[in-house]
This record gives sequence, C-alpha cells and structure tokens, in this order.
Amino acid sequence: MRRSMLGRLAVAACSLSLLTAFAPAAGADGGASAAGPGSGRAYKKVGYFTQWGVYGRDFQVQDLDANGSAGKLTHINYAFGNVSAEGRCFTGNVPGEADAWADYARPLDAANSVDGVADTWDQPLAGNFNQLRELKAKHPGLKVLISLGGWSWSTHFSDAALTPASRKAFVESCIDLYIKGTLPQDGTRGGAGAAAGVFDGIDLDWEWPGSAGDTDTKYRPEDKRNFTELVREFRTQLDAYARSQKRAKYELTAFVPTAPAKIDAGFDVRRIMRDLDFVNLQGYDFHVSGEPRTAQQSALYARGDFSVHGTVEAWQRRGAPAHKLVMGMPFYGQGWTGVSGGGDGLGQPATGPAPATWAAGYEDYKALKKLAESGAYQVHRDRRGGHAWLFDGTTLWTYDDPQVLRAKTGYIREHGLGGAMFWSLDADTADGELMTAVDRGLRGR
Repeated sequence: MRRSMLGRLAVAACSLSLLTAFAPAAGADGGASAAGPGSGRAYKKVGYFTQWGVYGRDFQVQDLDANGSAGKLTHINYAFGNVSAEGRCFTGNVPGEADAWADYARPLDAANSVDGVADTWDQPLAGNFNQLRELKAKHPGLKVLISLGGWSWSTHFSDAALTPASRKAFVESCIDLYIKGTLPQDGTRGGAGAAAGVFDGIDLDWEWPGSAGDTDTKYRPEDKRNFTELVREFRTQLDAYARSQKRAKYELTAFVPTAPAKIDAGFDVRRIMRDLDFVNLQGYDFHVSGEPRTAQQSALYARGDFSVHGTVEAWQRRGAPAHKLVMGMPFYGQGWTGVSGGGDGLGQPATGPAPATWAAGYEDYKALKKLAESGAYQVHRDRRGGHAWLFDGTTLWTYDDPQVLRAKTGYIREHGLGGAMFWSLDADTADGELMTAVDRGLRGR
C-alpha cells in the first residue's frame, strides 16, 4: 500500500550548468516555456500524505504545519482511497482494505491538532480528514485531493471502469464519499456532509490500466479505452457538481508510469490530457531492491535505462503538454546488501534487499541522511546522470538528496514542466529539508 513498483515487473548532485550541457536545449522537444527565475510562474508542489503514517512513523497532519512544509505545498494527495469489488469508493474499518479510524474517527489531542484544540467525542469529523480541513483553514490556497488506488488498492479498477453504467456508478460513489463528504456512520463520527470541503478533487492512481500491477490487480486489453472514458466521466461529474455549488472547479489528476510499454497499453495520452488538470509522472522505482543487481532508482538522465528525462520525453512525444507534467521525486531510497564486485557498488550483484526500518530495501530519507553523516557510508554522485547513492562496501542505497533535487527543479524550470510531486511527506526530515530544497529550487534560489 504505497507508491508504484515499476521494478516488480521483474524486472548527484551536479551544477545546473553541467546538467544543462547534457540536456536537450529548452524547446527542442516542444516543452519550452518562457517561465524562468523571477517569472512569477506558480509551480505545483504535490506531496503524498500516507494514511498509515500516523501509526508507526507518528507523522501527523500537524507536522506539516510545524515543519513548514504546508506553507510550501500547493497540493496534498491523501493516500489512499480504495475501490470495492462492486466498483465503488468505500471506507470502513477493514484490515488491509480501509481504515476509517485513521481517516475520520480517531480523536487527536491538542498537541497533535493543527488548531491546537483537542477533538471532542461527539464531533462528526475527526482523524486525518479533520486535521486536513484545519490545515487548509490555516493555509488558504492549499488543495487536498483524495488519491484512489495505489499499488495495493488498484485491484478492482478494471471492473469499475468496464462499462458506461459501472463508470457512472463508480464516479458517483467517489464524489458522494469524498467531495460531498457523506461518510459511513462510525459511532458519533460520519454522516451526510461530515467531510464536505475537505477534498478539492480526485487523483486517479490506477496501477496499471492495460498491464500488470500488483499480483491481484485485474487488467484487460480494453482498459486503455475504459480509462479514457473513466477520466471523461470523472471530469463530467466533477464539473457538474462544481456548477451546482457555484464553485469554479474540482481538480482531476492522475499518477502515470515511466515505461513506454505501460503508457501505450493503458493511456490514450492526447485524450486524457484534455480532461486532466495535470499528471504526476513516476520519477522513481526505476530499479528496486528486489532485483539481483544494484542500480539507480531515480536518475534524471540515464542512457539506455529508465530516467526522469526519458519519462518526460515519452509523455511529450505522445501529446502531453509540458505544463501538465509534474515530476515525481522520491523522499526515500532503494537499498541492497551483500554487494560484491568492488568499486562504487553501482551495477554490482547483491544478495538481497538491505535491512531497513519499515521494510527491507526501502528507507526514508531522514534515516539515509543519518547514514550519510555517520562516516560509515560514502556518498557517490553521477554528475551527468543527476543521481546519488550511498555505499559502505557491502550495502548500497540509491536516493535523492537536496543537491539532486536542486538539479531536478532546475530541469523543471528549464523545460517548462508543471512542477514537482513527492512520495511521501512522512519520509522527510523533521525540519522538512527536502521540501525546502524543492521549494527553493522551483523559485530559482
């Protein structure tokens, strides 16, 4: 139940001037923009907030305010909403399927509340949803979107999108639950309109239409057509409800893949981009710790391999406008252990995923920063490729640090992209170091 895993298919810093030397000239691929430092362009800064991060990681919505990230973000994507076997958006307290307790039932005390006031037993909305509402009140202009699916919860997307009737019912259920805010009753929590105003739109995170995703996720050849029609249905119903509320709009976005084969199998790019406000490009998991050799997971440039630049080009070649492309960035690393072969460790055989705090082979940036500062690991950088990794002779972690993110934000500005997205906000340092690096980079500082 986390970000996309491209590598499960079985499959840095450099100065801006140096990276530019290896990049196509601005405008060569149709992605040019006059927007540059000082132009006043508003870039998207989209961070995923994980439902489950409030438990072991103890990362609360209030932490986004305390560490300054909330003031730098334009969007928060709440991960995730699930799709039932009947093709409906739903929530509840179902282990592994839904967590209404975290979403809207769990009371927070004053110390963990954005507004500094403890939740009461009888208020209809508590939990993360209420805190997001409070965060928006404190930071006007901040938008919150519900992200539907994800790697683990895309299981029933194909069925939900299968027919005009199923699409219509699916979209109605999602708008009723998240936009109108009609939550299932959970004691004193929930009810009609309980979460109204929390969400400003919907993010579609179907992994993947037309091609394999998680082991239990169904996919069909007709998913490409059906996804296009599903996007149209969401756009139509969201716009209709916005008009009924005398509101300008509700936003509609999607998380989309790197691999050209996956793009072609599931995405009619020109058509969906007309209905989507923007898409968040997969900019990570190009390689993962389950593979037998170490490799980069998020390089800006890479010859003959997946890369951020290659992803941008793939989407633009298929008709996506640059200003609707938001670059995904990892706030975590992929790691291997038992690395042999010497050198800097990259491209070498490994015995398996590296031990880590939450899941083998996956570690938050805040923990990797401590490794880098410990003296036990050496930081290596591919200055042309725009990526970094840590290696201690046995264990290797590939990750993005502030220097890498500055190079990537420079690329965004030079190529006229729409902004940056991050998975996930709970992996940053307590003072929001990565968020600050992205914010400054997009401002040209």
